[in-house]
Amino acid sequence: PKIASAEASDSSAATAEYPPAPARLWRPRRVLITPDALRYPHAQAMLVRAEALGAEILRLKANRLPTFAVRDASKIGPDGRNPVDERRSYAQAKTTLAIVTAPPSARRLQPIPPSADWQFHLAQGCPAHCQYCYLAGSLSGPPVTRAYANLDDILSNLTPYLGQGTVTSRSSDRAAEGTTFEASCYTDPLGIEHLTGSLAAAIEHFGRWSLPPGRQTQLRFTTKFANVDPLLPLAHNRRTRIRFSVNAASVARDFEGGTASVPARLDAMRKVAEAGYPVGLTIAPIMPVANWREQYTELLTAAAAALRGIPSPDLTAELITHRFTPGSKDVLLSWYPKTTLDLLESNRTQKRTKFGTFKYVYPKDPMAELRTFFYEAIPRILPTCHILYWT
Repeated sequence: PKIASAEASDSSAATAEYPPAPARLWRPRRVLITPDALRYPHAQAMLVRAEALGAEILRLKANRLPTFAVRDASKIGPDGRNPVDERRSYAQAKTTLAIVTAPPSARRLQPIPPSADWQFHLAQGCPAHCQYCYLAGSLSGPPVTRAYANLDDILSNLTPYLGQGTVTSRSSDRAAEGTTFEASCYTDPLGIEHLTGSLAAAIEHFGRWSLPPGRQTQLRFTTKFANVDPLLPLAHNRRTRIRFSVNAASVARDFEGGTASVPARLDAMRKVAEAGYPVGLTIAPIMPVANWREQYTELLTAAAAALRGIPSPDLTAELITHRFTPGSKDVLLSWYPKTTLDLLESNRTQKRTKFGTFKYVYPKDPMAELRTFFYEAIPRILPTCHILYWT
């Protein structure tokens, strides 16, 4: 997609390993809106923003989205049909925003261990081009970004789940957070916020939520983007934790297309911490790349520099190693056929899931080595940081 660029602010967190880069706002080439979605004022506001960015607006006649299957006119398959061109189909989907309504099934919340008690969805899909994207194994169909129009229904639906969590609210280490709600399972909400406005509405909803005595709650989301300025003046009441997904310099450089630079993300972390938000580092996906100890030490040192001068920042870290499934590998290789990402099963071991499937993770010894490094380095470099989990 075409990118609107604004120069990122200078930061003491930037180093030679993390060259400054322009902040990026996604500009979809086309915006589709369904008839059901068009009834909502929230959707109409999205259209106004998209039109201001020059997007082509397509008002659909039915609530079903097109297939995004682009055919290769230069080839003919055994059945006499032109096969689907996976790369062109991917490109078309990734430059499209669809404004739709969240169905009732999407409003039945599910636990999301170890992150939060519940996951809920403001959108589905992400405009970034991360070559390890976990959504490749989580969402079916083309990677079009879908923003939900019925925002009021989504937010009002959260109330019955208050006090019902079993993941974090019953954890002795995290009970003070209350019932936690994760908003970034299937999207990066900040990456599309300039179009949707949904994240600001959610933050204000949590900030003004009238809670029963003894109840607490927290909205959580993680992002690879940096356009946080519109969030700074919101009445968040410290009920939203903003986490920034960061990684070693070579991982960010080689595999995280279409995102803000790591220095820009750390600058943004400082801004929201100064505005009183609890903050976090989502270090993911951790990979034992060349010189990984030095690279991750530089990352943690840059994060410490970004928060320098902020008294006792409320900072957490979530540590997630790289993994993939056979299905996600196939999808990722169709999207990024020239990737240098290590997807060799011979370098991994199988880990069974509770659903009877399996994923490929690092073997026991490399995993232990990585874990030991982070559990020693974080307390040393970021002494106020609380590690939430390793996976």
